[in-house]
Amino acid sequence: MSQAPHPRNRLMLADTPNAVGLARLHTADVLSRWGVRSDTIETVQLLVSELATNAVRHPKDGGEEPSPFSARDRAQTFEFTLEIVGDAVRVSVWDRDTKPPVLKEVDAEATGGRGIFIVAAMSRRWGHYPARGSLPGKVVWAEAALIPVDRVDEDERSTRSPGPSRTAGTERPRAARVDPDMIGRVLVGAWSV
Repeated sequence: MSQAPHPRNRLMLADTPNAVGLARLHTADVLSRWGVRSDTIETVQLLVSELATNAVRHPKDGGEEPSPFSARDRAQTFEFTLEIVGDAVRVSVWDRDTKPPVLKEVDAEATGGRGIFIVAAMSRRWGHYPARGSLPGKVVWAEAALIPVDRVDEDERSTRSPGPSRTAGTERPRAARVDPDMIGRVLVGAWSV
């Protein structure tokens, strides 16, 4: 008797400013159809927003940001995947930038740089790996638990990461405990600029 495969959905979008909103709407639609709880959907939408924003904003093909008047200023694409993996929803975003994401601490006055911090704080686990095959760039992924974190055994938290192979430094574990007030202060700082 074979087991049904876990749900999986892919969407390719142009890296235009409206792509992040479309990715959030698509995420809510897909996860609702899969019967995912609304609080988990909201968390996954936040992860999608941050990862898709990075795919839209950062330089492509390892180069510098093109001038708005440059012939290189054409929309490219990025792809994101939603899937159920064990007891979690995993979102993976492929983009053409080969540089790995950097987790950095930012203060409330900073005008950017909070994306990966928010991903690390809101996900159960996250990481990145080089794109496969002939695709340039990387894939950044994050997971949100389908059940409350306090009900997950320590053994289940240490499952193998996705991607081709585990290489040192590619998986970023979730911070031990994040103060919700600090996340609020960071988000308020992000919205007030």
